[in-house]
Amino acid sequence: MRIAAAVIVAGLLAITTSSARGAELHAERSLYRNIIVYEDDGIRCMKFGRQASGRQTCMSVTDRDRLVFDYTRMMMAALYLNPAPRRVLIIGLGGGTLPSALQKILPAAKIDAVEIDPAVVRVAEKYFGFVRGPQTEVFEEDGRVFVKRMQKQRTRYDLVLLDAFDHEYIPEHLLTREFLLEVRGLLSARGVLAANTFASSRLYHFESATYFSAFGDFYRLKRSNRVILVREGALPDRGELARNAEVVEGKLTPFGVGKEWLLPLFEVESGWPPSTRVLTDQYSPSNLLHGPS
Repeated sequence: MRIAAAVIVAGLLAITTSSARGAELHAERSLYRNIIVYEDDGIRCMKFGRQASGRQTCMSVTDRDRLVFDYTRMMMAALYLNPAPRRVLIIGLGGGTLPSALQKILPAAKIDAVEIDPAVVRVAEKYFGFVRGPQTEVFEEDGRVFVKRMQKQRTRYDLVLLDAFDHEYIPEHLLTREFLLEVRGLLSARGVLAANTFASSRLYHFESATYFSAFGDFYRLKRSNRVILVREGALPDRGELARNAEVVEGKLTPFGVGKEWLLPLFEVESGWPPSTRVLTDQYSPSNLLHGPS
């Protein structure tokens, strides 16, 4: 009986291990990172590395339009600052969630998506259904290099989304005041910047001070992540936010985004103590500070 029980337990362990392995759809080591794609309970995700946390993209297999992460829904709040951007820049592709959604929400907009890792682009297309629309172009290069080139070409964007992450956090050179000022140089007269950051980390106040030094006051929306929103010129007041929310409500509903959830999340962050050091190209120790607070 003990032998039989041991065999049963061993069999159950084998089945569990096999099931866990079966959920892994793809694994590869690219030039930049380990890329894992797995599926669990109808949700398909991409992550960089084999750590338990740190998913870069998740998608509902049965409802691909629905935005799974809070942060992706909060990034759509950028349309409350400018409901009709004509040219969009997205830095960081992941599974293509943001460009896929914006292609449908803004079919006339020209979208430039920048992703440093060609393997991520391939995985987005094969496993997450990312298809480049007729107005979408993907650039396989470093985001900051792309921004500098667009500066030289005097390109202007109505909406810029910053969503570049490695297996730990945002790359250091995409966190600094110099980089944010370069991005600001790409914004049109009423251009909007939306940035995905962590809601709780030892970098939180450093990032806040850095964004404030580059843009002044900004809106932030915070759940599991913090999304920072700025607009060239001046931030819209609550009345304008509500009016713009009405304009785009019908377009966002299919993606699981609504004004009743989004509007209450808007809060203004303003000013930081002089003792909070601004992140710069000379001082950006995110490798030491990115962890939980």
